[in-house]
Amino acid sequence: MAGDAGTIALEATGVRKAYPKGGRELPVLDIERFAVRDGEFVAIIGPSGCGKSTLLHIMGGFIKADAGAIRVHGRPVNGPGPDRGMIFQEFALFPWKTVAGNVAWGLQTLGLPRGQVDATVHKYLEMIGLAEFRGHYPAELSGGMKQRVALARVLAFDPEVLLMDEPFGALDAQTRETMQEELTRLWARTGKTVVFVTHDIEEAVYLGDRVAVFTARPGRIREDVAITLPRPRDLTIKKSARYHEYRNYIWDLIRAEASTPDRPSHPR
Repeated sequence: MAGDAGTIALEATGVRKAYPKGGRELPVLDIERFAVRDGEFVAIIGPSGCGKSTLLHIMGGFIKADAGAIRVHGRPVNGPGPDRGMIFQEFALFPWKTVAGNVAWGLQTLGLPRGQVDATVHKYLEMIGLAEFRGHYPAELSGGMKQRVALARVLAFDPEVLLMDEPFGALDAQTRETMQEELTRLWARTGKTVVFVTHDIEEAVYLGDRVAVFTARPGRIREDVAITLPRPRDLTIKKSARYHEYRNYIWDLIRAEASTPDRPSHPR
């Protein structure tokens, strides 16, 4: 069960990972501590190959760390589990199932009564605005609609933590911005704890309460930037000077990883 706001929902301590390459071990991740509070939206960004997706997959239980521990509300993570929901860039929908069937799938695997499954599916299809498409198949949907279905499928089984690995990376720019706004709305309604990996600085600033900026490989947290932009947020906030200050500051942090270790001054 989720705790009160301010308690630690997800924590990574001493997490290290290396992959074999050319007869030696190539370190890709070295996280001393990373923690996310209940109901917090934390974005992770960093240079390509810095291990941010690797950390997310370790949190999801899909990859085993070489060292360290992941805990969800104090419980150790030893593999995938219903306390964590994962959304990938690929939509990962079952093409032979309808929209409703895709959302129902996780609930059916839990053995829930049909009436409860139907009610939950209806609730989340209404929430994502696709109730009228419940009988459609994935091939009949746009990219944005497919990702909404993937999101509804994960939310339906009510995970404690939502892990999102560049979920909008395959969408066109206009659809991506629409989905960003949609996600902030859903997050506000559900109060979910979210860890969101992205390579898009503007997306990270727009969505996050915090942005964890990773170093180049092996990935460490160079800086954890608190984003104090007001909520609720809509896309007009991207026109504000404060938004662009954050965007430029984080861009300088990432660029510094390939040039100088000197850090720019934090916008206050």
